[in-house]
Amino acid sequence: MRQRILTALIALTVLTSGIAGVAAAETDTDSELAQTANGASVTFANQTSGGDTVTVDSVTLPDGGYVTVHDASLNDGAVLGSVAGTSTYLGPGTHENVTVTLTDDVSDGSYVAMAHEETDGDRTYEFVASNGQTDGPYTTDGDIVLDGADVTVSASVSMSDQPTTGDSVVVDRVVLSEGGFVTVHDASVTEGAVFESIRGTSTYLGPGVHEDVRVLLDEPLTENATLVPMAHVDTNGDEAYTFEESEGEADGPYATADGSAVVDTAAATVTDTARTTLDAQATGGHAVVVESVFVPDGGFVTIHDGTVAEGAVFDSVRGTSTHLEPGYHTDVVVTLDTPVENDTTLVAMPHRDTDDDETYDFVETSGEDDGPYTEMGSAVTDSGAVTVSAAVTIADQSSDGTTVVVDRVDVSEGGFVAVHDATLLDGAVFDSVVGHSEYLEPGVHENVTVTLDDRLASGQTLVAMPHVDSDGDEAYTFVESEGDADGPYTAGGDAVVDTAQTTIEASLAFESQTTDGETVTVDAVTLQDGGFVTVHDASVTEGAVFESIRGTSAYLAPGTHENVTVTLSDPVTENTTLVPMAHRDTDGDEAYTFAESEGSADGPYVAAGSAVVAVGDLSVESATMDDESATEDAMTEEPTATEMEETSTTGGSGPGFTAAVALVALVATALLARRQA
Repeated sequence: MRQRILTALIALTVLTSGIAGVAAAETDTDSELAQTANGASVTFANQTSGGDTVTVDSVTLPDGGYVTVHDASLNDGAVLGSVAGTSTYLGPGTHENVTVTLTDDVSDGSYVAMAHEETDGDRTYEFVASNGQTDGPYTTDGDIVLDGADVTVSASVSMSDQPTTGDSVVVDRVVLSEGGFVTVHDASVTEGAVFESIRGTSTYLGPGVHEDVRVLLDEPLTENATLVPMAHVDTNGDEAYTFEESEGEADGPYATADGSAVVDTAAATVTDTARTTLDAQATGGHAVVVESVFVPDGGFVTIHDGTVAEGAVFDSVRGTSTHLEPGYHTDVVVTLDTPVENDTTLVAMPHRDTDDDETYDFVETSGEDDGPYTEMGSAVTDSGAVTVSAAVTIADQSSDGTTVVVDRVDVSEGGFVAVHDATLLDGAVFDSVVGHSEYLEPGVHENVTVTLDDRLASGQTLVAMPHVDSDGDEAYTFVESEGDADGPYTAGGDAVVDTAQTTIEASLAFESQTTDGETVTVDAVTLQDGGFVTVHDASVTEGAVFESIRGTSAYLAPGTHENVTVTLSDPVTENTTLVPMAHRDTDGDEAYTFAESEGSADGPYVAAGSAVVAVGDLSVESATMDDESATEDAMTEEPTATEMEETSTTGGSGPGFTAAVALVALVATALLARRQA
């Protein structure tokens, strides 16, 4: 067993100005070390990670709070900068197997799990953003409640029991730290048949998370079997699986901390009978979600209304899925051609693609093509009760603190989707609202961007809630009317909601201002890992990534900094638009070298695929012009912040599409061009 190097002795003193200091002591021990103070405790065992999460075995929080994972820089006194990830809010009591997603990829080494209190009651972990003033660790006699573990970066794989024709199976989730493959073995691999047990392998999978990976079996199954999916490394970098032909010399399996292969097991049931599951659900009436469907020869899953039982074979069809390849599928969204207006029972029915055109022709051919799968002479079906109200889905995501994206919302009567913070769970119905969408027509809306009322500086749990436009004015007035108007859609007496964890590594606040053109002030910047704030002019939106730099701040430690003055190395002489951008200190030298390294160091923080930026207008005190020059300049001057946002919205793919979205593509393109030159 690897020896644990970090003992439970870290003293942290919080002063009014922030963190005063940290001292750490190290020893070698094989014991399962855990501190307990006032009932608080944490246990964190050595483990293997796929590269994005770690698991804390157990944490007890007497008054509720969080379990935060710090990297080894904690030993060097980096109390804030060592924060690698934190859990969602955990209520009072003991929590086991808590998964913590890290903001940066996991690396081999020592990590520390630390129990943190919820000190201000907002259910938002603000330890870093508040510079240590809020949500500090549980302590006793000056010692923090923590435990340390060695983490080995490798892979993870999970596969659920499923039906199969024997030709393919689906692996639910694969996480690979270096890229590679997932190979499906039969159970003889446990008896030493390393190569003979191989039934099939995936195509090449890059580093990261992969879901619903379909694996075609070279050796089809002919009977029910236990399968063993195994994660493999692409050791020779050719993106071709050569483990078997090289007799194990290449593309071997990922290993756990104890040297075992990274595997899972699942029961595969060989059948040629279609199956489907349709759970009871709330919907806006325009789409339903089929939990699972198995189509042995491929095809579709069609939604019928209850009249199908009365013989209305064609008129009962409400909608059908896109074409499904042969095999097992989960969470299939079916858009309804004819919306459901009242609570009812719907029927999911798998259909064949009899003419192989990947188009559902059952109704238009009067049943000649694409008929249903059958079992013992009857169509294969499942029914589910549908409550017509609304449905919403929001996924865990990164954000720059100004917007969040709701993946899908289906509203039966039109309305809005509001975003609440976690204080909603404590009964703060109105105060918990942190933003809401524009008016949404009845129907399904995807990738709805919600602009938040106030900038968020800390990651937290957010709640997406569809609201009815009860007064028909297409304006969200739920809060100002104190609930008299635009209340939430409900199902079974409860509001329709979904929750997600939002990660915020950096956020910026920048207001338009008037200066002498030699300095600008960034109102506030929060940097999870420390770094800089660089001020660009508007040419950054045209691809001038480096040439647009007008100035950058001194190094900023992890946490929140207010009223950051940036001296412009290239002063501004006329009114213009500026774009502050949050940058990392990737090489740890506390010197900004983004431009001189041509982007290989100190790159920008990124949220949801976009550089973290703000946009504001700068008015120069000495800039004066007569009416004629003002007219000429108005035709040629750089766009204002408002104009930039309007332009980006016009060219975007949905509401709230801002300059930041366009910027990331330009930054990436410019950096790629520089590196390939």
